[in-house]
Amino acid sequence: MQGANLAGTTRVLVTGVRGKTGVPLAELLTARPRVEVRGGSSDPSTIHLADVRPTAFSWDEPSRWAAAAEGVDAVYVVRPDRADAPELIGALLAEIPAQARVVLLSERDPDHTGPDGWAPRAERAVQDSGRTWTILRPSWFMQVFTDPRFYRDSIVDTGEFPFPSGGAAVAWIDARDIAAVAERALLDEGHAGQVYELSGPESLSLPRTADLLSAAAGRPVSHREVTIAEAVVGTTGFERDLNVLTFERVRAGRFAEVTDTVERVTGQPARTLRVFLASTGPAVPSANR
Repeated sequence: MQGANLAGTTRVLVTGVRGKTGVPLAELLTARPRVEVRGGSSDPSTIHLADVRPTAFSWDEPSRWAAAAEGVDAVYVVRPDRADAPELIGALLAEIPAQARVVLLSERDPDHTGPDGWAPRAERAVQDSGRTWTILRPSWFMQVFTDPRFYRDSIVDTGEFPFPSGGAAVAWIDARDIAAVAERALLDEGHAGQVYELSGPESLSLPRTADLLSAAAGRPVSHREVTIAEAVVGTTGFERDLNVLTFERVRAGRFAEVTDTVERVTGQPARTLRVFLASTGPAVPSANR
């Protein structure tokens, strides 16, 4: 890629390397020849990914950003879900070399809060940085079904999937497919200035989603329609406001659109939810876990 250092090694900083897209992205990057991966984490001692260089990186410690970004050729930025994200992203990019590529993990339909809103401003911080950039706007991650911080425990313990869809469908996407697009954008030519709308290959109603969860679990799982207020119980402040906006966009059908971007960029079709659930071995364990 352009901007690789003289030794022929491309240095990539991955922020949030232990996250849903960070882990598979690091695995893809390290499989490439002459790529050095710096795995950013607030606690580098927790990073145990093969051939990844643990690197101190925290949005709360800007004084350490310069060291993490020194000499890098590309940066994968996982947007922090906090009110000051646009300002933080802009400050981080000011620390990276001028020739470095930037790939931002954004979200579907970022203009939902208007032209002066938080999500559009985060994207503009990248677009106005003077760096070569690519923006990823994915649909909802399939990993919410396997993560106890989201729906896994409810599915396993109660056989219910509580979700405020308002009858709309969702084009769920595997985080590994997002990572595959990010890998190409970080290392290959032809992605500069692109905004990639990413989804899985099918738009599924919530009852149909529950049917697929049932097949994976080996027992009935049903979708339970809840209000947005019920869905955000336990969250406060900016996190709650962001979750409300996200569910409002779901109900408005913003996450239902299917795109072929994953296949166009990577040459491989995006995984279906059925394939994802089968590959997680099983994604939704039995109640006797």
